[in-house]
Formats: sequence, C-alpha cells, structure tokens
Amino acid sequence: MLQRTDSAAQAVTPSPDDRPASGELVVQQFRQILLWPLRLMPLPDAAANSGPPWQVLRDLGPSSPWREVVDDYTGDSARFHERHYNEFVTFLPYVQHFLYGDGSAGRGDGGESPMRVFRRNDIAAVRVRARPQDAPLTLQIVHIDLYFFYDVDVVLLNVEVAASQLGLSQAQEILYRFGRAYPAGWDAQGRALHCLTSVEWLDGIGRVLAASDAQQREPFLAHVCQHRAPRIAAHWAFVLQPLVADHSDEEGALRYRQIEFYRMPLMAYLALDDPCALTRNDWVRLGLVTGPGVGSEGLPFADTHLADFEQRYCYDRFWADAGAAPHTRYLCCGHALVVVGDAKSEFFGCRDRGVLAQFRHQHFLIFLIAHFQKAALLMFSDRLVEALRGLDVGNPSSVKRFKRAIRGSFESFLRFTHRYWFHEVAEQAQARALFRLCSEHLGSDGLYAEVKERIGDMNDYLDADSLRRQANTVVRLTVVTIFGMIGTVTTGFLGMNLLAEADAPAQRKLWIFVITFFVTTVLTVYTMAKSKRLSDFLDALSEERLSVWKKFKALLAVWRPGVD
Repeated sequence: MLQRTDSAAQAVTPSPDDRPASGELVVQQFRQILLWPLRLMPLPDAAANSGPPWQVLRDLGPSSPWREVVDDYTGDSARFHERHYNEFVTFLPYVQHFLYGDGSAGRGDGGESPMRVFRRNDIAAVRVRARPQDAPLTLQIVHIDLYFFYDVDVVLLNVEVAASQLGLSQAQEILYRFGRAYPAGWDAQGRALHCLTSVEWLDGIGRVLAASDAQQREPFLAHVCQHRAPRIAAHWAFVLQPLVADHSDEEGALRYRQIEFYRMPLMAYLALDDPCALTRNDWVRLGLVTGPGVGSEGLPFADTHLADFEQRYCYDRFWADAGAAPHTRYLCCGHALVVVGDAKSEFFGCRDRGVLAQFRHQHFLIFLIAHFQKAALLMFSDRLVEALRGLDVGNPSSVKRFKRAIRGSFESFLRFTHRYWFHEVAEQAQARALFRLCSEHLGSDGLYAEVKERIGDMNDYLDADSLRRQANTVVRLTVVTIFGMIGTVTTGFLGMNLLAEADAPAQRKLWIFVITFFVTTVLTVYTMAKSKRLSDFLDALSEERLSVWKKFKALLAVWRPGVD
C-alpha cells in the first residue's frame, strides 16, 4: 500500500491548561482515523473523455492540493520497510492483487493496483473545541488521503489525527463529535447538536485555512429546503476541494454525494497507563462511540440492550496479563474499530512491528475494505433507483436510457463481484476475526444479496421484455408472410403474368414497377399495422370449436374501431 508516516511532527501535547483534571484516566497516545465513503457522480462529457476520476484530479495540476501517492511496493528498498512487509503478508493472494496489484513493475504495465491514493499536505493540524466552555485543543494531522477505485464510482476520504496526554473524556468527545459531515440539529440556544463547537484547519505555521460553520443554522435549513439534500459543513467541504457536493452551486469536474450516514466511520487507538482501570461504562462508551458520561451517569443504554456487549462487540484474545502487549482489547461495532492497550508496553506502542503499526496498516486496510464494499453496494442500489425514476415507458428514448443504465449496472456489478467482493481477507486469526466483526455489523452479506437480487430482477425483466418484443415481431412477420403468400401464389401461378409488358417501352415498365412497388409497400405496411388483429383472426380461424359466424365476426373485428 502507501506509506503512512508521522513525518509532519510528533503527536501534539496540550498546554498545561488543557491537561485532564487530576484523577481522570489519561490517554498517553491517541489516534483517530476517519474514513468517509462518498459516491462519485458521472463525469461531464468533457471530463469523461480525459479518463477516470483520479486522472481528472491528477490533470488539475497545481490548481489542486491533491497529489498522487506512489506506493512503497515499487522496488525502492529505501522506501520499503518491515511494516510494509508485515502488512503485505497478512492478506490472502487475491486481496494482495486488489491492494497492491500484480508484480513489481511500474504503473502502466497492466499489473497496477485498482486503487489510487491522493494526499494533500497543506493542512498540518486541526484546532477543535468540544463544548463552548472547553479550551481549544490542537491535534496533529498525520495525513489526509483520497482513495479511488477502478470501475467503481466511490471515493473514500481518510483523515488521521494524533495527540498525546488527553483525558479520557476529551478523547471520547473527539471520537464522538469530530467525524460529523453536518449538524444533526440545533438545541434551543441555537448550538449544533453532537458536533464540535468549533473546528479550524491550520497550516504549518498555524494560520487558519478553513473553519466549521455548523453553528450557522440558516444556511443548512435553506439548502435542505431548496435541494432536498444535506449541506456539507464548510470545513469538510474545504478538505474535499476541488471535489464539490453534487447539489452545490459551485462548479467542479468531480462531484460527490453522501452515500451513508452523516457520521463518518472511524478507527481509534488509545494507549492508557492502566487499561484495567476502565469501567464497563467506559468500555461501552468507547466501543459504541457514544461520548463521555456526565458526572456519575451510568451506561448509555438499557442493561438489557447491553447484556451481550462483550460477546457482540469485543475481541478479547489479547485481554490478558501475558503476551507482548498485555491487556489489549479490540472493540468493533461496524461503524467503529477501537483498540485500547497499555501505554507501558513497548510492543503496543511500536510503530514498526507492534500494535500501533498493525492498527495503521493491516487493521486500517481491513476496515477500509469492509466499508468500501458496503459503500459500493449502496452506490449500485442508488443507481438502480435513479434508473427507475427516469423511466417513462411511453418515451422510447427514456426506455433506451433505462436499458443502458441497467445493463451497465449489471456489468459493473459482475466486475465488482469478481474483483472486490471477499468473504475472507486473511488466514491470520486476528485479521480474520476483525474483518468478520466489521462485515457482520455492517450487514454486508445481506446487502450484497439484496442488491444482487434487485439487479438480477432488472436484468430478467429486460431479457423477458426482449423476448416479448421478438415474439411480437415473429407474429407480425408470420401474419405478413401468410397474407403476402396469397398474392404471391396467385400472381405466380404457373409463371403467369397478368400484364404482358415485357416488350413495352422502358418508361412504361418503370411506371408499372413504381406503381406495383407502391401498392405492395402500402399493403405490407397496412398488414403490419393490423398484424395483431389479423393474428387474432388467424387464431379464431384455426379454432375448430368456433362457428363460422364467430370466425366471420373475428374477421370483421380487424377493422372495428376500439378493438384491441
């Protein structure tokens, strides 16, 4: 894959005023990775001719902050580290082909990975404030990436932030509030619900590049009223530029739409001095990302709802006193994958061979594959709905567009199935278990079966419609042949010519040819127009149980108005 480094700076340490209150559990090292799936809309004709979406972004050049990331699997030993090797061998061969391509040759030889990654380096940090009364907290931006995929109109925004010496409640607030594409609503005082009070992207010298506008209620209300689509908060819209929201008034060659819930899927890494000091309430709030409790507030949900929390959401293979990284626990609810461990363990915090390296490499790719699969399936479902919405059976051009859209979706779904759809990604027990946890909580298998059935139903409908049209054509041709045979046999009986014009002047023969051609064409077209009723008459004529009078009435029905 690509190199994930912390070259910008070490994790930011809050100022003394920002440090957690005495007695609160301290998160010595904190990482949060957001992974936001978006649907790419069809390119305009001019952009579509220039290639796939990543090619369009690449061709923007200096006007775009995004630059393509050259992966580390290019034969350059200086860039290839042991953590990349460990990442590679984790996955099964067919997953390796998806992530890394085939062979070690450069791009353009047909063996490249179907995944393209772009990164922007102008954003160095983000300053956040969880609540109005809280002091601002600055987090380091480790990287901001865009993941494109060949032949699938999905892009994933990946943002990784880091910090150290956070209070547990601070970490929970960031996990709960940071990854919100827009506010869920506003309280009676006009404050945005569930969002950070303020978010500011900073460059390398601390200048503000963009800030959140989630507290400004009116633009969000007006946008939904006008477009029937949510408005992306300003700070997230800035990160994605030059990609623009499809319902935005801004111009952009690459446009996107929200495809999932407005809360971005996330991963989190928390290194604590004593993970065993976490209460069940803390584990539940971390695993389900519900935010911190207020005061002595207990569990966020009813006891009956959380009775099987440990069995459903926890992977406790390493939750023990022994091992290289004792007291390491994984929590997965599909929307989130959280790992908590002992900050005193060297292996837990190792960026080359330990749990941190696994979290940022193997486990990140596992999480990415699971969410990419779900996003692609939702994209296919959206395309089917749009194709049906634009169908007007009385409009031939609309029917043709519908057929092209369904055929295209069917072909794309087949390619997705054979290139990107996996039930297993690894044989290593931990990687296999985490992927299963993610996929099961996301409901990917059920969604795949549903989309496959819908696309199959659409394709079956098109096949049945084609057979029906062919059958109608055969009926019409049969009717024309039958009635045309009468004239052919009559005029051709014993080679008889009704008009002996063989020796007539050429002009006279031409007129006779034209008149005969015209009359024959009119009769053929008229027979085609009446072919359905004539077919009904032939059916009645062949029915032995019908009387002569009823058969005669069937003949008269050919010219009777209003008879189908």
